[in-house]
Amino acid sequence: MKQFTIPDNYKSTLISNIKNKRRIDDKLKKDFEPTLLDFGGIQIFLARHFGFCYGVENAIEIAFKTIAENPDKRIYLLSEMIHNPQVNADLEAGGVIFLQDTYGKQLIDFDTITKNDIVLIPAFGTTLDIETLLKNKGIAIEKYNTTCPFVEKVWNRSEQIAKKGYSIVIHGKPKHEETRATFSHAALHSPSVIVNDMTDTIKLAQFITGERDSSTFAEEFKGKHSAGFDAAKDLRRFGVVNQTTQLASDTQAISDYLKQVVKSKYHLTEDTIGNHFADTKDTLCYATNDNQTAVRSLLETEADIALVIGGYNSSNTSHLVELCEKKLPTYFIDSAKRMLSKDAIISTNWITKEQAQIQGFLPQKETVKVLITSGASCPDALVEEVIAKLASFFQADGLLEKFKVNFQL
Repeated sequence: MKQFTIPDNYKSTLISNIKNKRRIDDKLKKDFEPTLLDFGGIQIFLARHFGFCYGVENAIEIAFKTIAENPDKRIYLLSEMIHNPQVNADLEAGGVIFLQDTYGKQLIDFDTITKNDIVLIPAFGTTLDIETLLKNKGIAIEKYNTTCPFVEKVWNRSEQIAKKGYSIVIHGKPKHEETRATFSHAALHSPSVIVNDMTDTIKLAQFITGERDSSTFAEEFKGKHSAGFDAAKDLRRFGVVNQTTQLASDTQAISDYLKQVVKSKYHLTEDTIGNHFADTKDTLCYATNDNQTAVRSLLETEADIALVIGGYNSSNTSHLVELCEKKLPTYFIDSAKRMLSKDAIISTNWITKEQAQIQGFLPQKETVKVLITSGASCPDALVEEVIAKLASFFQADGLLEKFKVNFQL
């Protein structure tokens, strides 16, 4: 896989050593067992896969290279490059100006942009309307487009099945940048609708079966369907794609549910299901799958708590928190600074985004066992800082330095 150039302050000697050793020992990526860092009074179990993915490193490389090569130009970013506060803060410190917030609210009017400016498209991609607006201004968006290749893969697959007469059902958060972009690209080629979760999916299925009158569709899915979507006609033949940072198991469950509804509705077999339902399993993101599978394996380890590190508005990170919370007391933090002491931590609710200071997050016992993972937009350096702080609580700083120099499983 391609090696990217990213800022040194995002790197970690410890994490790099661990990942390199795991990569050498497990070339086929079949071993999802966690990595143990034993500090005596505290044992830390690291997920097999975590941190920056291909798409994130690609976006970061392009963004910082653009800053370095264009010191005399105004550089704009459509919205957050990725959902990590440190990375976005570093880009702002480098002079990058954000045009929109993460939900598409305009911060800087597009009228202020000229053809001499640079506009970076974030890893989530953007809508066709915005692409057209920028092109009409004479801005070369192709050179500064950091859209994740795996997001583009979803767009391409949507176009392929649209050409075969399928409508598109998108599993995603309707307000998320990536879902808005995917919806825009899908709707260009075919009738499209967004389902946020299984509740939306069951409702959509009732339009397929006729349990709900198609005349109510526009209101039921207001703001989540393409113009002129006809439920009676456009749900006869469709495929399911997803926002790549969703829980892969949720997307699969939604796809399986709708597939079964269609099979029953039209009395289909596995040989004839393709007449009404497109196979789109190949659109699931490898990094999302790997990180989520690694967490499921991590949770098989006997432990006291789990720590998930990443940006609070990061979809993929939030889903890792969701998985961990089903098994263990879980704390969602964006940096080591949230661990105020051995007894106190500031954790964020992954649903409401509300923060709370929690006392006694580390149990008082002879050996504390902690599971750690991080989101795909979280720098490894932040993970090392969390590990270092935990080690300091147990006076194990010296052992941490030894791990950095010569890590052995």
